[in-house]
Amino acid sequence: MRTSKGFTLIELLIVVVIIGILAAIAIPKFANTKEKAIITSMKSDLRNLVTAEESYFADNVTYTSNLGTAFSSSAGVVVSINGPTGKGWSASATHSSSTRTCTIWVGENVIAGTPEGAPTCP
Repeated sequence: MRTSKGFTLIELLIVVVIIGILAAIAIPKFANTKEKAIITSMKSDLRNLVTAEESYFADNVTYTSNLGTAFSSSAGVVVSINGPTGKGWSASATHSSSTRTCTIWVGENVIAGTPEGAPTCP
């Protein structure tokens, strides 16, 4: 009797197909995780901006678009402060790897449909 060691071609093909199916399921989930991390980074930067603006307001009784070294955004995130006045401001954050934009507002610069002081990323 002949005894052979090893796997048959069918067994190897079945293993390759199973690995392919698992990869097809896992890859989209990892892509979604990266987008969530980018959005979390933008929201965090906007929350930090609120702290810096309120600190500036406590000292100067007005808001500003130039916080100097009091605020810096994360890598890849661009934060734009819109229309700061003595009564309010709004800001938006974008990331170079995302098409979404997050916004926040405080005081009189109302962004319709969003709560004051809470970053939103529609």
